[in-house]
Amino acid sequence: MGDFAGSSFDSELLTEKGSGIYGIVGAAIVALLIPVLLSMMVARKKKVKQRGVPVEVGGEPGYAIRNAQIPELVEVPWKGASTMAALFEQSCKSHPQDRFLGKRKLLGKDFVTASDGRKFEKLHLGDYEWQTYGEVFDRACSFASGLVNFGHNVDTRAAILAETCVEWFIAFQGCFRQSITVVTIYSSLGEDALIHSLNETQVTTLICDSKQLKKLSAVSSSLKTIKNVIYFENDGSEKDSGVSGGISNWTVSSFSEVEKLGKRSPVDPSLPSQNGVAVIMYTSGSTGLPKGVMITHGNIVATAAAIKTLIPNPGRSDVYLAYLPLAHVLELAAESIMLCAGCAIGYGSTLTMTDTSSKIKKGTKGDVSVLKPTLMAAVPAIFDRVREGVVKKVEEKGGLTKNLFNIGYKRRLAAVEGSWFGAWGLERMLWDAIVFKSVRAVLGGRIRFMICGGAPLSADSQRFINICMGAPIGQAYGLTETCAGSTFSEWDDPSVGRVGPPVPCCYIKLVSWDEGGYKTSDKPMPRGEIVVGGFNVTAGYFNNPGKTSEVYKVDERGMCWFYTGDIGQVYPDGCLEIIDRKKDIVKLQHGEYISLGKVEAALISSDYVDNIMIHADPFHNYCVALVVPSHKALEKWAHEASIKYEDLSELCNKAEAVNEVQQALSKASTLVSRTEFFLSRRYKTTLCLQVAKAAKLDKFEIPAKIKLMPEPWTPEAGLVTAALKIKREQLKAKFKDDLQMLYQ
Repeated sequence: MGDFAGSSFDSELLTEKGSGIYGIVGAAIVALLIPVLLSMMVARKKKVKQRGVPVEVGGEPGYAIRNAQIPELVEVPWKGASTMAALFEQSCKSHPQDRFLGKRKLLGKDFVTASDGRKFEKLHLGDYEWQTYGEVFDRACSFASGLVNFGHNVDTRAAILAETCVEWFIAFQGCFRQSITVVTIYSSLGEDALIHSLNETQVTTLICDSKQLKKLSAVSSSLKTIKNVIYFENDGSEKDSGVSGGISNWTVSSFSEVEKLGKRSPVDPSLPSQNGVAVIMYTSGSTGLPKGVMITHGNIVATAAAIKTLIPNPGRSDVYLAYLPLAHVLELAAESIMLCAGCAIGYGSTLTMTDTSSKIKKGTKGDVSVLKPTLMAAVPAIFDRVREGVVKKVEEKGGLTKNLFNIGYKRRLAAVEGSWFGAWGLERMLWDAIVFKSVRAVLGGRIRFMICGGAPLSADSQRFINICMGAPIGQAYGLTETCAGSTFSEWDDPSVGRVGPPVPCCYIKLVSWDEGGYKTSDKPMPRGEIVVGGFNVTAGYFNNPGKTSEVYKVDERGMCWFYTGDIGQVYPDGCLEIIDRKKDIVKLQHGEYISLGKVEAALISSDYVDNIMIHADPFHNYCVALVVPSHKALEKWAHEASIKYEDLSELCNKAEAVNEVQQALSKASTLVSRTEFFLSRRYKTTLCLQVAKAAKLDKFEIPAKIKLMPEPWTPEAGLVTAALKIKREQLKAKFKDDLQMLYQ
């Protein structure tokens, strides 16, 4: 993801046509039409749509809501599709000739040598090659039979340790044909967590990328139950004979060989039940060893069926770009939705996504340019960097191009905040033609809807993507424990910073947390810990009944509720906003409570900040921060300030640089969210003033001291999750001495 973020926007974003005579003429047309458009917007002001409504539920007292559009909880997309195996088979038989899974043909590989002597792989990729729903079903059936013939005991578990690809999806569905529970593991997971995950679940068959074989060889003596290994050949490489010594006790075969074995000797399917555990998903959690969440077939199906109703008309004409880790519940849910809707899924990579991505050979098109997706999912870090890249390119071009972009952006922003008609009507088409068409080409030019999850998306980034890409973002809130979907912002909701009403397969309940000062009786909006109940709530943690009983509670009506630990508030229209997290709250020496997550969310808006961790020692009356600075922003400042330095590490240690970033953080702490300003206008209340005051940071919440960290925090280093959320305990342990120095 980091590569995509850093190198995706070197190509032209704004065409010469858009900055020449056509742009001037277009701008003049828009100027003449503005009075007309304004009058139309005023005339078409809409009544506020109710998106969530109160509902009576069981369990602990609180304030509960459901989706306003669908009164009964959604459990299945259609009758008979109560498991992933049934959903897969029925979808494939409904669309046998429609294209389903696609991947790009590898035409060649080159290596380029950088000035420091390092070699980088460059790929020459061709067009997408597609398999139909019918062909994919046949392959999954063959793989399922091959697993049995290969020696996998159907009473044991299989694990997938690989990057997202066609074979990952086929292996996943093939396992379900024999009721095999799949253990999913991030390919970037460290050795200790990998060993723990495989041994705890007693996996006997491991399905992996060929490049994972060396990692497995290194830890093979610690893996107690592995007997079979099946490796993908999707990267064009063969099994490395050099690792055979470490895995000599295992039966090793390629994915294609297992498929052929199953095709020669078919085995009757043994299909799962709705309550059967489909997946044990190991999260790259923010503390300690990862926990395995038991996700049932019914959980995945219910999530897919519910969110499908919230995406505008998904179907066979849609193309979804798949590149996020399938071991993450967001991508797993998204691809399940595509399967449910009969869409096509084209696989890509963050390293090959754009024409200028690091693994793309010069002259070769990136994944988005070839696929031209209509739907995609992303984590907030990607949207943030899309925004940074576009702004940077506009600034570089300057002149008329910059002026046109700024005018167009302001007009579209005013239209969105004043009238949804203005955002999607005539003015939108004009500005798209003049300015935004070439910006949209960054993601292929055809995106019509995007799903965002994994972490909070800033209001500014959400609005920027809405305007520049011309597509709404469905911001999802959920956890692995709720099978990704708990709430989902609807496509026709112009607000930002909120996560929408409950998805139709579950209820959301707020439970008062008196210690933190959040109560359901709070005015003007009820507040409390977010609790989720419904068909998407998973079965608990594998082999961890103690932890399961802490956060999963079954009420008197038999419904299971998951206590998220997140704090939310519900708006008058029934939409949820995440405002805090219980574990992130620390009491300072003089009794003030500081929410680490809230402060981080406010300060990361600074242009100087790429990532930040706030640390509060309860024996002091102030907090401190570790800051990963934006290299480009900091180096640009150093150049303008005539600061001399040899490398980034030296710059980060300079007092002038630390002082500059610290001053910027103080300014960022006073910013007010545009979301609340817009919502206050919609609801004609004093909501804006109340929430805006809450959004500003108090003096004790602004870090008194900071340390600039020159190296980025990556999933590979174990400092952030795959969704790029910080791992607080790991960061505190790694930088223990730095934090202690800040308090001296």
